Amino acid sequence: MTNRYAPPARNGSASAARARAREAIADAAPTTFWTDRPDRPQPRPRLTGTRTADLVVIGGGFTGLWAAILAKQDNPAADVVLVEAERIAFGASGRNGGFVADSLTHGLSHGMARWPAEIESLVRLGRENLAAIAGTVQRFGIDAGLRLCGKTTAAVAPHQVAELATLAELHRAYGDDVTLLDAEQVRADVASPTYLAGLRLRGAGGLVDPARLSWGLARVAESLGVTIHEDTRVTGFDRSRHGVVVRTTDGRIGGHQVVIGTNAYPPPLRRLRHWILPVYDYVLVTEPLSDAQRTQLRWPEAQGITDAGNQFHYYRLTDDNRILFGGYDAIYRFGNRVDPALDQRDATHRLLAEHFAETFPQLDGVRFTHRWGGVIDSTTRFTPMFGTTRDRRIAYAVGYTGLGVAASRFGAQVALDLLAGRETEGTRLQMVRRRPVPFPPEPLRYPVVEMTRRALAAADSRDGRRGPWLRLLDRFGVGFNS
Repeated sequence: MTNRYAPPARNGSASAARARAREAIADAAPTTFWTDRPDRPQPRPRLTGTRTADLVVIGGGFTGLWAAILAKQDNPAADVVLVEAERIAFGASGRNGGFVADSLTHGLSHGMARWPAEIESLVRLGRENLAAIAGTVQRFGIDAGLRLCGKTTAAVAPHQVAELATLAELHRAYGDDVTLLDAEQVRADVASPTYLAGLRLRGAGGLVDPARLSWGLARVAESLGVTIHEDTRVTGFDRSRHGVVVRTTDGRIGGHQVVIGTNAYPPPLRRLRHWILPVYDYVLVTEPLSDAQRTQLRWPEAQGITDAGNQFHYYRLTDDNRILFGGYDAIYRFGNRVDPALDQRDATHRLLAEHFAETFPQLDGVRFTHRWGGVIDSTTRFTPMFGTTRDRRIAYAVGYTGLGVAASRFGAQVALDLLAGRETEGTRLQMVRRRPVPFPPEPLRYPVVEMTRRALAAADSRDGRRGPWLRLLDRFGVGFNS
Protein backbone atom coordinates (compact mmCIF):
# COMPACT_ATOMS: atom_id res chain seq x y z
CA MET A 1 0.00 0.00 0.00
CA THR A 2 1.23 3.50 -0.78
CA ASN A 3 2.14 5.65 2.20
CA ARG A 4 -0.96 7.67 3.01
CA TYR A 5 1.24 10.75 3.30
CA ALA A 6 2.90 10.40 -0.10
CA PRO A 7 2.44 13.62 -2.13
CA PRO A 8 -0.89 13.40 -3.98
CA ALA A 9 -0.76 13.19 -7.76
CA ARG A 10 -2.53 16.51 -8.21
CA ASN A 11 0.46 18.25 -6.64
CA GLY A 12 2.98 16.80 -9.08
CA SER A 13 5.79 14.34 -8.63
CA ALA A 14 7.36 13.27 -5.37
CA SER A 15 10.54 15.11 -6.29
CA ALA A 16 8.58 18.32 -6.86
CA ALA A 17 6.87 17.89 -3.49
CA ARG A 18 10.23 17.48 -1.79
CA ALA A 19 11.52 20.58 -3.54
CA ARG A 20 8.52 22.59 -2.32
CA ALA A 21 9.07 21.25 1.20
CA ARG A 22 12.71 22.33 1.15
CA GLU A 23 11.65 25.79 0.01
CA ALA A 24 8.94 26.04 2.68
CA ILE A 25 11.41 25.40 5.51
CA ALA A 26 14.39 27.22 3.96
CA ASP A 27 14.09 30.30 6.17
CA ALA A 28 12.75 28.62 9.31
CA ALA A 29 14.69 29.63 12.40
CA PRO A 30 16.27 26.62 14.13
CA THR A 31 14.72 27.48 17.47
CA THR A 32 11.61 26.75 19.51
CA PHE A 33 8.67 28.99 18.69
CA TRP A 34 7.32 29.11 22.24
CA THR A 35 10.51 30.53 23.78
CA ASP A 36 11.53 32.74 20.83
CA ARG A 37 9.96 35.92 22.19
CA PRO A 38 11.22 39.18 23.67
CA ASP A 39 9.36 38.79 26.96
CA ARG A 40 11.23 35.62 27.92
CA PRO A 41 12.21 35.91 31.60
CA GLN A 42 15.75 36.89 32.45
CA PRO A 43 18.04 34.06 33.59
CA ARG A 44 18.09 33.26 37.27
CA PRO A 45 21.47 32.98 39.03
CA ARG A 46 23.26 29.66 39.23
CA LEU A 47 23.94 28.03 42.57
CA THR A 48 27.39 28.71 43.97
CA GLY A 49 28.79 27.72 47.32
CA THR A 50 27.09 25.56 49.91
CA ARG A 51 23.61 25.74 51.38
CA THR A 52 20.95 23.51 52.94
CA ALA A 53 17.31 22.81 52.15
CA ASP A 54 14.46 20.64 53.32
CA LEU A 55 13.68 19.59 49.75
CA VAL A 56 15.84 19.79 46.63
CA VAL A 57 14.02 19.51 43.32
CA ILE A 58 16.19 18.54 40.34
CA GLY A 59 14.81 19.68 37.00
CA GLY A 60 12.90 22.84 36.11
CA GLY A 61 10.34 21.21 33.85
CA PHE A 62 6.72 20.63 34.73
CA THR A 63 7.44 17.78 37.16
CA GLY A 64 9.96 19.83 39.11
CA LEU A 65 7.89 23.01 39.11
CA TRP A 66 4.79 21.20 40.32
CA ALA A 67 6.79 19.34 42.97
CA ALA A 68 8.15 22.63 44.33
CA ILE A 69 4.71 24.29 44.35
CA LEU A 70 2.88 21.35 45.90
CA ALA A 71 5.57 20.92 48.56
CA LYS A 72 5.29 24.58 49.61
CA GLN A 73 1.51 24.47 49.58
CA ASP A 74 1.61 21.39 51.81
CA ASN A 75 4.19 22.92 54.17
CA PRO A 76 4.77 26.67 53.72
CA ALA A 77 7.61 26.58 56.24
CA ALA A 78 9.64 24.09 54.18
CA ASP A 79 12.83 25.38 52.57
CA VAL A 80 12.54 24.24 48.93
CA VAL A 81 15.28 24.73 46.33
CA LEU A 82 14.86 23.91 42.64
CA VAL A 83 17.88 23.55 40.36
CA GLU A 84 17.74 23.50 36.57
CA ALA A 85 20.73 22.65 34.37
CA GLU A 86 19.65 25.09 31.63
CA ARG A 87 16.70 27.48 31.93
CA ILE A 88 13.05 27.10 32.80
CA ALA A 89 11.17 25.84 29.68
CA PHE A 90 14.42 24.70 28.03
CA GLY A 91 13.49 21.02 27.77
CA ALA A 92 10.32 19.17 26.82
CA SER A 93 8.19 21.49 28.97
CA GLY A 94 8.89 24.35 26.56
CA ARG A 95 9.21 22.40 23.29
CA ASN A 96 6.02 20.37 23.14
CA GLY A 97 2.87 21.03 21.13
CA GLY A 98 0.95 22.38 24.10
CA PHE A 99 -1.64 19.59 24.22
CA VAL A 100 -3.12 19.08 27.70
CA ALA A 101 -4.80 15.72 28.37
CA ASP A 102 -6.75 14.42 31.34
CA SER A 103 -5.34 10.92 30.83
CA LEU A 104 -2.72 9.49 33.17
CA THR A 105 -2.47 6.28 31.12
CA HIS A 106 -1.49 7.37 27.60
CA GLY A 107 -5.12 7.35 26.56
CA LEU A 108 -8.26 5.64 27.78
CA SER A 109 -7.93 2.52 25.63
CA HIS A 110 -4.33 1.96 26.74
CA GLY A 111 -5.31 2.40 30.38
CA MET A 112 -8.16 -0.06 29.97
CA ALA A 113 -5.83 -2.61 28.42
CA ARG A 114 -3.14 -2.24 31.09
CA TRP A 115 -5.08 -1.61 34.32
CA PRO A 116 -8.74 -2.63 33.82
CA ALA A 117 -9.35 -3.14 37.54
CA GLU A 118 -8.20 0.41 38.33
CA ILE A 119 -9.39 2.27 35.26
CA GLU A 120 -12.29 4.02 36.99
CA SER A 121 -9.92 5.43 39.61
CA LEU A 122 -7.35 6.36 36.98
CA VAL A 123 -9.95 8.20 34.90
CA ARG A 124 -11.27 10.11 37.92
CA LEU A 125 -7.77 10.97 39.19
CA GLY A 126 -6.82 12.21 35.73
CA ARG A 127 -9.86 14.47 35.57
CA GLU A 128 -9.21 15.79 39.06
CA ASN A 129 -5.59 16.46 38.12
CA LEU A 130 -6.56 18.48 35.05
CA ALA A 131 -9.12 20.44 37.07
CA ALA A 132 -6.44 21.24 39.65
CA ILE A 133 -4.13 22.56 36.91
CA ALA A 134 -6.89 24.79 35.56
CA GLY A 135 -7.63 25.96 39.10
CA THR A 136 -3.99 26.90 39.71
CA VAL A 137 -3.79 28.79 36.42
CA GLN A 138 -6.93 30.74 37.30
CA ARG A 139 -6.05 31.34 40.97
CA PHE A 140 -2.60 32.73 40.23
CA GLY A 141 -3.50 34.51 37.02
CA ILE A 142 -1.07 32.58 34.80
CA ASP A 143 -1.42 33.94 31.25
CA ALA A 144 -0.77 30.70 29.39
CA GLY A 145 -3.70 30.59 26.97
CA LEU A 146 -5.16 27.49 28.62
CA ARG A 147 -8.33 26.36 26.82
CA LEU A 148 -10.08 23.11 27.75
CA CYS A 149 -11.39 22.69 24.22
CA GLY A 150 -10.71 18.99 23.86
CA LYS A 151 -9.33 17.64 20.59
CA THR A 152 -10.20 15.82 17.37
CA THR A 153 -8.63 12.53 16.35
CA ALA A 154 -8.79 12.14 12.57
CA ALA A 155 -8.90 8.85 10.66
CA VAL A 156 -6.61 9.18 7.64
CA ALA A 157 -6.67 5.52 6.57
CA PRO A 158 -9.74 3.29 6.04
CA HIS A 159 -9.01 0.90 8.90
CA GLN A 160 -8.85 3.80 11.36
CA VAL A 161 -12.56 4.62 10.79
CA ALA A 162 -13.72 1.51 12.65
CA GLU A 163 -11.06 2.05 15.31
CA LEU A 164 -12.46 5.52 16.04
CA ALA A 165 -15.98 4.10 16.34
CA THR A 166 -14.77 1.63 18.96
CA LEU A 167 -12.88 4.36 20.80
CA ALA A 168 -15.96 6.61 20.79
CA GLU A 169 -18.01 3.91 22.52
CA LEU A 170 -15.31 3.50 25.15
CA HIS A 171 -15.26 7.23 25.90
CA ARG A 172 -19.06 7.32 26.11
CA ALA A 173 -18.97 4.47 28.63
CA TYR A 174 -16.83 6.67 30.90
CA GLY A 175 -18.97 9.75 30.54
CA ASP A 176 -16.93 11.76 28.06
CA ASP A 177 -18.55 14.25 25.68
CA VAL A 178 -17.64 12.58 22.39
CA THR A 179 -19.01 12.86 18.85
CA LEU A 180 -18.18 10.48 16.01
CA LEU A 181 -17.99 12.35 12.70
CA ASP A 182 -18.12 10.93 9.20
CA ALA A 183 -15.86 12.25 6.44
CA GLU A 184 -18.25 15.01 5.39
CA GLN A 185 -18.80 16.16 8.97
CA VAL A 186 -15.15 16.23 10.02
CA ARG A 187 -14.12 18.03 6.81
CA ALA A 188 -16.90 20.57 7.40
CA ASP A 189 -15.27 21.31 10.75
CA VAL A 190 -11.64 21.33 9.57
CA ALA A 191 -11.03 21.38 5.83
CA SER A 192 -8.58 18.59 5.02
CA PRO A 193 -9.02 16.10 2.17
CA THR A 194 -7.08 13.49 4.17
CA TYR A 195 -9.87 13.02 6.73
CA LEU A 196 -12.07 9.92 6.42
CA ALA A 197 -13.73 10.25 9.85
CA GLY A 198 -13.16 12.03 13.14
CA LEU A 199 -13.66 11.65 16.85
CA ARG A 200 -14.39 14.99 18.53
CA LEU A 201 -13.71 14.81 22.26
CA ARG A 202 -14.69 17.87 24.29
CA GLY A 203 -13.67 18.86 27.80
CA ALA A 204 -11.17 16.04 28.35
CA GLY A 205 -8.16 18.23 27.75
CA GLY A 206 -7.21 21.12 25.54
CA LEU A 207 -4.37 23.43 24.63
CA VAL A 208 -1.89 25.70 26.37
CA ASP A 209 1.19 27.77 25.63
CA PRO A 210 3.70 25.46 27.35
CA ALA A 211 6.48 28.02 27.79
CA ARG A 212 4.15 30.57 29.36
CA LEU A 213 2.79 27.86 31.62
CA SER A 214 6.35 26.95 32.66
CA TRP A 215 7.29 30.57 33.32
CA GLY A 216 4.02 31.16 35.16
CA LEU A 217 4.53 28.13 37.40
CA ALA A 218 8.08 29.30 38.17
CA ARG A 219 6.71 32.68 39.26
CA VAL A 220 4.11 30.94 41.43
CA ALA A 221 6.80 28.79 43.01
CA GLU A 222 8.92 31.84 43.82
CA SER A 223 5.92 33.69 45.22
CA LEU A 224 5.46 30.77 47.63
CA GLY A 225 9.09 31.00 48.74
CA VAL A 226 10.84 28.48 46.46
CA THR A 227 14.42 29.37 45.47
CA ILE A 228 15.18 28.62 41.80
CA HIS A 229 18.70 28.33 40.40
CA GLU A 230 19.19 28.00 36.64
CA ASP A 231 22.42 27.01 34.86
CA THR A 232 23.00 24.59 37.76
CA ARG A 233 23.81 21.05 36.70
CA VAL A 234 23.70 18.24 39.26
CA THR A 235 26.78 16.04 39.15
CA GLY A 236 25.95 13.49 41.85
CA PHE A 237 24.90 12.68 45.39
CA ASP A 238 26.68 12.07 48.66
CA ARG A 239 25.20 10.61 51.81
CA SER A 240 24.97 12.74 54.91
CA ARG A 241 23.85 12.21 58.45
CA HIS A 242 20.62 14.15 57.85
CA GLY A 243 19.84 13.18 54.26
CA VAL A 244 21.51 13.71 50.89
CA VAL A 245 24.12 16.15 49.66
CA VAL A 246 23.39 17.23 46.10
CA ARG A 247 26.59 18.09 44.22
CA THR A 248 26.43 20.64 41.41
CA THR A 249 29.05 22.08 39.07
CA ASP A 250 29.65 25.07 41.37
CA GLY A 251 28.14 24.19 44.72
CA ARG A 252 26.52 21.76 47.11
CA ILE A 253 23.11 21.53 48.75
CA GLY A 254 22.63 19.56 51.91
CA GLY A 255 19.07 18.35 51.44
CA HIS A 256 16.78 16.36 53.68
CA GLN A 257 14.97 14.92 50.64
CA VAL A 258 15.18 15.11 46.83
CA VAL A 259 12.72 14.89 43.93
CA ILE A 260 14.13 14.06 40.49
CA GLY A 261 12.23 15.34 37.45
CA THR A 262 14.89 15.19 34.74
CA ASN A 263 12.77 12.95 32.48
CA ALA A 264 14.45 12.46 29.05
CA TYR A 265 17.72 14.11 30.05
CA PRO A 266 20.50 11.99 31.61
CA PRO A 267 19.40 11.46 35.22
CA PRO A 268 21.71 11.89 38.19
CA LEU A 269 20.58 8.41 39.20
CA ARG A 270 22.19 6.19 36.58
CA ARG A 271 19.85 3.30 37.34
CA LEU A 272 16.95 5.21 35.77
CA ARG A 273 18.59 4.92 32.36
CA HIS A 274 17.53 1.27 32.22
CA TRP A 275 13.87 2.31 32.08
CA ILE A 276 13.94 5.59 30.16
CA LEU A 277 14.25 5.87 26.39
CA PRO A 278 14.96 9.42 25.12
CA VAL A 279 13.20 9.79 21.78
CA TYR A 280 13.55 12.84 19.55
CA ASP A 281 10.37 14.47 18.28
CA TYR A 282 10.34 17.26 15.66
CA VAL A 283 8.10 20.25 15.04
CA LEU A 284 7.39 23.01 12.50
CA VAL A 285 5.47 26.27 12.91
CA THR A 286 4.10 28.28 10.00
CA GLU A 287 4.04 31.99 9.41
CA PRO A 288 0.78 33.65 10.56
CA LEU A 289 -2.09 32.80 8.24
CA SER A 290 -3.98 35.50 6.39
CA ASP A 291 -7.68 36.02 7.09
CA ALA A 292 -8.50 34.33 3.78
CA GLN A 293 -6.34 31.32 4.58
CA ARG A 294 -7.84 31.04 8.03
CA THR A 295 -11.34 31.11 6.52
CA GLN A 296 -10.41 28.34 4.08
CA LEU A 297 -9.45 26.08 6.97
CA ARG A 298 -12.68 26.61 8.92
CA TRP A 299 -11.59 25.12 12.31
CA PRO A 300 -14.00 27.35 14.33
CA GLU A 301 -13.17 25.89 17.77
CA ALA A 302 -9.40 25.83 17.12
CA GLN A 303 -9.06 22.51 18.94
CA GLY A 304 -5.94 20.39 18.74
CA ILE A 305 -5.88 17.58 16.18
CA THR A 306 -4.04 14.28 15.98
CA ASP A 307 -4.35 11.54 13.41
CA ALA A 308 -4.93 7.95 14.40
CA GLY A 309 -1.88 6.10 13.09
CA ASN A 310 0.92 4.45 15.04
CA GLN A 311 3.12 7.12 13.49
CA PHE A 312 0.89 10.10 14.10
CA HIS A 313 0.96 13.85 13.66
CA TYR A 314 -0.29 16.43 16.12
CA TYR A 315 -1.17 19.97 15.12
CA ARG A 316 -2.91 23.06 16.36
CA LEU A 317 -3.40 26.78 15.86
CA THR A 318 -1.49 29.30 17.93
CA ASP A 319 -2.94 32.53 19.29
CA ASP A 320 -1.59 34.46 16.29
CA ASN A 321 -3.04 32.02 13.72
CA ARG A 322 0.04 29.98 12.95
CA ILE A 323 -0.15 26.22 12.64
CA LEU A 324 2.17 24.09 14.75
CA PHE A 325 2.70 20.73 13.02
CA GLY A 326 4.77 17.94 14.58
CA GLY A 327 5.20 14.27 15.30
CA TYR A 328 5.28 11.21 12.99
CA ASP A 329 8.99 10.43 13.25
CA ALA A 330 10.26 9.25 16.63
CA ILE A 331 14.04 9.02 16.51
CA TYR A 332 16.14 7.13 19.04
CA ARG A 333 19.92 7.60 19.05
CA PHE A 334 22.30 4.84 20.00
CA GLY A 335 23.34 4.83 23.64
CA ASN A 336 20.48 7.06 24.87
CA ARG A 337 22.30 9.98 23.26
CA VAL A 338 20.89 13.43 24.03
CA ASP A 339 22.72 16.29 22.35
CA PRO A 340 21.76 19.84 21.25
CA ALA A 341 23.20 18.93 17.82
CA LEU A 342 20.25 16.56 17.39
CA ASP A 343 17.61 19.27 17.82
CA GLN A 344 17.61 19.77 14.04
CA ARG A 345 16.98 16.96 11.54
CA ASP A 346 16.57 18.08 7.94
CA ALA A 347 15.05 14.81 6.73
CA THR A 348 12.28 14.86 9.33
CA HIS A 349 11.54 18.56 8.95
CA ARG A 350 11.24 18.12 5.16
CA LEU A 351 8.97 15.12 5.69
CA LEU A 352 6.75 17.13 8.04
CA ALA A 353 6.54 19.93 5.46
CA GLU A 354 5.45 17.40 2.82
CA HIS A 355 2.82 15.93 5.13
CA PHE A 356 1.58 19.41 6.02
CA ALA A 357 1.12 20.18 2.31
CA GLU A 358 -0.95 17.03 1.86
CA THR A 359 -3.04 17.73 4.96
CA PHE A 360 -3.80 21.31 3.94
CA PRO A 361 -3.26 21.68 0.16
CA GLN A 362 -5.24 24.94 0.21
CA LEU A 363 -2.30 26.49 2.09
CA ASP A 364 0.12 25.96 -0.79
CA GLY A 365 2.93 28.50 -0.52
CA VAL A 366 2.75 28.95 3.26
CA ARG A 367 6.23 29.00 4.72
CA PHE A 368 7.55 27.88 8.09
CA THR A 369 9.21 30.30 10.49
CA HIS A 370 10.43 27.89 13.19
CA ARG A 371 11.77 24.33 13.23
CA TRP A 372 13.04 22.41 16.23
CA GLY A 373 13.27 19.09 17.98
CA GLY A 374 13.48 17.81 21.51
CA VAL A 375 13.49 14.62 23.54
CA ILE A 376 10.52 12.78 24.97
CA ASP A 377 11.06 10.31 27.81
CA SER A 378 9.37 7.01 27.08
CA THR A 379 9.01 3.79 29.05
CA THR A 380 8.15 0.36 27.70
CA ARG A 381 4.55 0.79 28.90
CA PHE A 382 4.17 4.46 27.73
CA THR A 383 3.35 5.68 31.25
CA PRO A 384 5.54 7.14 34.01
CA MET A 385 7.68 5.21 36.44
CA PHE A 386 7.76 6.16 40.10
CA GLY A 387 9.96 5.17 42.99
CA THR A 388 12.31 6.04 45.82
CA THR A 389 15.90 5.23 46.73
CA ARG A 390 18.53 6.06 49.37
CA ASP A 391 16.30 5.10 52.30
CA ARG A 392 13.40 7.09 50.87
CA ARG A 393 15.47 10.25 50.67
CA ILE A 394 15.19 10.49 46.87
CA ALA A 395 12.01 10.10 44.81
CA TYR A 396 11.49 10.23 41.06
CA ALA A 397 8.68 10.44 38.51
CA VAL A 398 9.87 10.04 34.92
CA GLY A 399 8.69 8.62 31.58
CA TYR A 400 5.56 10.52 30.50
CA THR A 401 5.90 9.53 26.81
CA GLY A 402 4.60 12.78 25.35
CA LEU A 403 1.66 13.31 27.71
CA GLY A 404 3.47 15.04 30.54
CA VAL A 405 2.06 18.56 30.25
CA ALA A 406 -0.77 17.58 32.61
CA ALA A 407 0.28 14.18 33.98
CA SER A 408 3.47 15.73 35.42
CA ARG A 409 1.45 17.37 38.17
CA PHE A 410 0.11 13.97 39.21
CA GLY A 411 3.64 12.56 39.01
CA ALA A 412 5.01 15.31 41.22
CA GLN A 413 2.34 14.69 43.85
CA VAL A 414 3.03 10.95 43.83
CA ALA A 415 6.76 11.58 44.26
CA LEU A 416 6.11 13.84 47.26
CA ASP A 417 3.71 11.30 48.79
CA LEU A 418 6.31 8.56 48.37
CA LEU A 419 8.92 10.70 50.13
CA ALA A 420 6.54 11.37 52.98
CA GLY A 421 5.51 7.72 53.28
CA ARG A 422 1.88 8.69 52.72
CA GLU A 423 -0.43 5.94 51.51
CA THR A 424 -2.84 7.61 49.11
CA GLU A 425 -5.12 6.53 46.31
CA GLY A 426 -2.35 7.51 43.92
CA THR A 427 0.46 5.59 45.64
CA ARG A 428 -1.72 2.47 45.87
CA LEU A 429 -2.10 2.26 42.09
CA GLN A 430 -0.41 -0.62 40.30
CA MET A 431 0.91 1.95 37.83
CA VAL A 432 2.84 3.48 40.74
CA ARG A 433 3.77 0.35 42.68
CA ARG A 434 5.00 -1.71 39.72
CA ARG A 435 7.84 -0.73 37.44
CA PRO A 436 7.68 -1.19 33.68
CA VAL A 437 9.87 -3.73 31.94
CA PRO A 438 13.32 -2.17 31.39
CA PHE A 439 14.65 -1.55 27.91
CA PRO A 440 17.44 -3.92 26.85
CA PRO A 441 20.98 -2.56 27.22
CA GLU A 442 23.11 -1.46 24.29
CA PRO A 443 24.18 -2.68 21.83
CA LEU A 444 20.82 -4.52 21.75
CA ARG A 445 18.63 -1.54 22.59
CA TYR A 446 19.10 0.38 19.34
CA PRO A 447 18.28 -2.48 16.91
CA VAL A 448 15.27 -3.52 19.00
CA VAL A 449 13.90 0.03 18.91
CA GLU A 450 14.54 0.32 15.17
CA MET A 451 12.87 -3.04 14.49
CA THR A 452 9.85 -1.89 16.48
CA ARG A 453 9.67 1.42 14.61
CA ARG A 454 9.66 -0.42 11.28
CA ALA A 455 7.00 -2.82 12.53
CA LEU A 456 4.75 0.07 13.56
CA ALA A 457 5.18 1.73 10.17
CA ALA A 458 4.40 -1.58 8.46
CA ALA A 459 1.21 -1.95 10.53
CA ASP A 460 0.09 1.50 9.41
CA SER A 461 0.64 0.51 5.78
CA ARG A 462 -1.29 -2.78 6.00
CA ASP A 463 -4.60 -1.69 7.44
CA GLY A 464 -3.41 -1.63 11.04
CA ARG A 465 -2.64 -5.35 11.25
CA ARG A 466 0.11 -5.93 13.78
CA GLY A 467 2.81 -8.37 12.75
CA PRO A 468 4.43 -11.10 14.87
CA TRP A 469 6.94 -8.75 16.54
CA LEU A 470 4.30 -6.28 17.71
CA ARG A 471 2.01 -9.08 18.86
CA LEU A 472 4.87 -10.50 20.92
CA LEU A 473 5.49 -7.11 22.53
CA ASP A 474 1.75 -6.73 23.18
CA ARG A 475 1.75 -10.08 24.95
CA PHE A 476 4.38 -8.86 27.40
CA GLY A 477 2.90 -5.38 27.72
CA VAL A 478 5.84 -3.54 26.20
CA GLY A 479 6.31 -1.43 23.11
CA PHE A 480 7.32 1.82 21.51
CA ASN A 481 5.27 4.60 19.97
CA SER A 482 5.75 7.75 17.92
